[in-house]
Amino acid sequence: MKIIKNYFKDIALFIFILFLWLLSGLIFKVNTEFYSLLKLPNFTLSGKYIGIIWFIIYILNTISIILIIKKTNIFKNNDYFYILLTNYIANQLFMYFFFYLMSPFLGFAICVIILLSTIFLFIETKKISKLSSYFLIPYIVYGIYAFILMATIYFMNF
Repeated sequence: MKIIKNYFKDIALFIFILFLWLLSGLIFKVNTEFYSLLKLPNFTLSGKYIGIIWFIIYILNTISIILIIKKTNIFKNNDYFYILLTNYIANQLFMYFFFYLMSPFLGFAICVIILLSTIFLFIETKKISKLSSYFLIPYIVYGIYAFILMATIYFMNF
């Protein structure tokens, strides 16, 4: 019975953390009218693919965080916790800055913060769990793509 209780507890934790990562996408919808007015580079993925990629990244982030939670108290590991918090807040602010405020500059600026905090998050995660850090590699790779994309969009439009 205890195994089943822990199993459901783990599932609930997974769903809760994943929900937190998805939150800004639920609150701030893509402004298609604004987006259609922008000049976009030819390497821009369609919105459908971007959404799928981010969903997969959020699942991988959630797995990474749960593995860390199982190993340590994240609230007592200040380096990990504050970098994770910075990365999370920056990630959540992208939709607000880019699509709600319609600011390619703020979208680009927050992408810089997301990329840098993702790299630092990988480093801090690796100190705690190598396995957990591997789940963040797609986040870094896509963060580089997003950074290049947002820089290009910003400079093409202003």
